[in-house]
Amino acid sequence: MPFHVEGLVAIVVFYLAILAVGIWAAWKTKNTGSEGDRSEAIIVGGRDIGLLVGGFTMTATWVGGGYINGTAEAVYVPGYGLAWAQAPIGYSLSLVLGGLFFAKPMRSKGYVTMLDPFQQIYGKRMGGLLFIPALMGEMFWAAAIFSALGRRLQSLQSLSSSVSKEKLLGPFSSPFGATISVIIDININISVIVSALIATMYTLVGGLYSVAYTDVVQLFCIFLGLWISVPFAMSHPAVTDIGFTAVHQVHQAPWLGSINSLDIYTWLDNFLLLTLGGIPWQAYFQRVLSSSSATYAQVLSFLAAFGCLVMALPAILIGAIGASTAWNQTEYGVPDPMTKKEADMILPIVLQYLCPVYISFFGLGAVSAAVMSSADSSILSASSMFARNIYQLSFRQNASDREIVWVMRITVFLFGASATAMALLASSVYGLWYLSSDLVYIIIFPQLLCVLFIKGTNTYGAIAGYLFGLVLRITGGEPYLYLQPLIYYPGCYPDENNIYIQRFPFKTLAMLTSFFTNIIVSYIAKYLFESGTLPPKLDFLDAVVARYSREHMDKATLVKSDNIVLNELAPVNPRHSLTLTSTFTNKEAFNYVDSSPELSNTEDN
Repeated sequence: MPFHVEGLVAIVVFYLAILAVGIWAAWKTKNTGSEGDRSEAIIVGGRDIGLLVGGFTMTATWVGGGYINGTAEAVYVPGYGLAWAQAPIGYSLSLVLGGLFFAKPMRSKGYVTMLDPFQQIYGKRMGGLLFIPALMGEMFWAAAIFSALGRRLQSLQSLSSSVSKEKLLGPFSSPFGATISVIIDININISVIVSALIATMYTLVGGLYSVAYTDVVQLFCIFLGLWISVPFAMSHPAVTDIGFTAVHQVHQAPWLGSINSLDIYTWLDNFLLLTLGGIPWQAYFQRVLSSSSATYAQVLSFLAAFGCLVMALPAILIGAIGASTAWNQTEYGVPDPMTKKEADMILPIVLQYLCPVYISFFGLGAVSAAVMSSADSSILSASSMFARNIYQLSFRQNASDREIVWVMRITVFLFGASATAMALLASSVYGLWYLSSDLVYIIIFPQLLCVLFIKGTNTYGAIAGYLFGLVLRITGGEPYLYLQPLIYYPGCYPDENNIYIQRFPFKTLAMLTSFFTNIIVSYIAKYLFESGTLPPKLDFLDAVVARYSREHMDKATLVKSDNIVLNELAPVNPRHSLTLTSTFTNKEAFNYVDSSPELSNTEDN
């Protein structure tokens, strides 16, 4: 195995730069805020993240390894193509909708995490239940990212092992070998561990500041690395003009793709999952809540939506290049990546075989940057929710700020190690992530709608909606986990492995069922208790009698006006009023609608 000095230097410089930026941001965190709000500074960055850094970090949260590789794969796969590359449009629309409807009420109330409104309106029990799918989504997403990196390295290493020394020194050599493993000939698992360790380390010491500022560097590396690679790959002699192959069959079906009439409902189901299910993630609301004002939170969402579209363009082009390449005229040989079942590797394969070696270094650096830019956000999000909503609000309401900081540091390490272990050991991380992301869409999204916008929902309705949505999702089956459905919706059919595939949009059906169940059960419980049909002692969750009495009902449950502040909300019950309510520590944010400089200046005048 040849020793690539250039590649080794590039890798070391890249990781040292990321680590240095993360440590600098950690020092900035240490010197931000007062002595008593260090934990909040770690979670939401002292609420002073500006538009530039905020726009970069919110974009980088979505533009990860799965985003760029998945987009390239969708465009490349014959029969699917650009028509099925839903992530760029879906995630961009989710950011637009988040900015229009969710960012302002969340930020203007001064919440610290996404689960805060749930625990305040529905109580700590419901907050704990909703923490489960939120945690699963973040953890399995991080594990899937690390797993994808490992699979890319494995494929590239196996491919490069068959390449002779002359080819490795030639113009189309292995791109970064296989990142660290091929360059310095170490085990692939160590390569993944090093990437995970770097991401976990700067997240542990600096919190959101470290994640945000390293995201700026990582997003720049993604943008530069991919856009530099595109012209070289496109000019390779084995590549046919992508404008022609977009609508004509040359080496495979046109890469623009099409949507079969039988698959239109599946397409819509997946699109709604990406668009609406992309909103209720702590990684998103962590950026929203770190903004200096509610207006800035909205602007950040719109900037990130534009950034997601821009960052998807090189991945789309690389997928189109892969679909336009005569692979038998390259060092890759025959059969093509689709026949070898390596379609998910099309981006690194294009970088390896269609670009010069020095350009491939930039491209693989972009892949590594994309991995860390999403993984660190997921690890921090999971840690933030646990430290605040589970440890502090549920078990240790009187915990000191220093104690919460140490809980966050410990959980960042534990969650980072767990995600890495799952990536290295589990064989179905992607299937678990698909399932958990569905649960975020089906369970958390309708609950978020109810807690922010629907008057009168309570804990009984929330639990019923949670259970109904969960049951309908599980009984719909999951092909990636070889989980057979228990309910066969119209259009259900078996694949080649005799696993039944649902064409009916059952995920959206489950989401709507969860939403309406919450409303219906909440109003039934409210009527039964307030009319005296059921005695108050049966209100064992303290969700109606103690919380939703008639005099508190109208002002407590509908976030319709920004003039409603947290102190006006009725407590879950008298025993918890001093602990749960008092833990929403950003008191200044509760007394005004928006803290933007424009409004401040107007009020001063």
